[in-house]
Amino acid sequence: MKYTKSSSRSLATGALACFILASLGLLLMHVLRADYPLASHMISAYAVGEFGWVMATVFVTWSVGMALLMSALLLAEPSSLARKLGALLLGITSVGLLVSAAYRTDLPGLPDTHEGNVHTISFLVNIVCMLVAIPLLSFGFGQKSGLRSFRPVALALALAVVLTFLLQFFTLRKGMPYGLTNRLFVVVLLSWLICTAARLRGPPLGGESEVGVKA
Repeated sequence: MKYTKSSSRSLATGALACFILASLGLLLMHVLRADYPLASHMISAYAVGEFGWVMATVFVTWSVGMALLMSALLLAEPSSLARKLGALLLGITSVGLLVSAAYRTDLPGLPDTHEGNVHTISFLVNIVCMLVAIPLLSFGFGQKSGLRSFRPVALALALAVVLTFLLQFFTLRKGMPYGLTNRLFVVVLLSWLICTAARLRGPPLGGESEVGVKA
């Protein structure tokens, strides 16, 4: 079966639009819910209470972007095992983000609920999948990949994703600014997604055509 680069670029364009919209929605929530202290509230808290539907929409938009990026990566060129595994993990994250949208987190200081526990599980699944998928895909942009010129940027951002996650992990306790480290992690994560989608929708590398490649 033949896939054209135009199909991959169209999917990547859709993914890029979704990630940008999700980023803008997240910024809007900081204005709408300025009453939430940044240091002690993770972004999931924006889905609770007034304007919670906006944050739920952010999760859904983010989910659609992940699904589109997964498809764009698979269609961009012949898929290696690493590419397929990384794309599969992005697909799992896409589903997990829908769960995060449907089940809202528990606010700090309040009792745990079933809904909040489901949200926490989806959060953990999403984190694990992305922490594996992003480095895996970034390493996959190697010598045999049409995206090899993007590899250094992808790897640098992948390293930043891992480091900011560790920073968030080690601040996940009362009295620490876990809300700030959570936002830093999300910014770096969205940067990798946006840059990857933008590169996929860009022009072919010099001398290399990705049109009509056999999968």
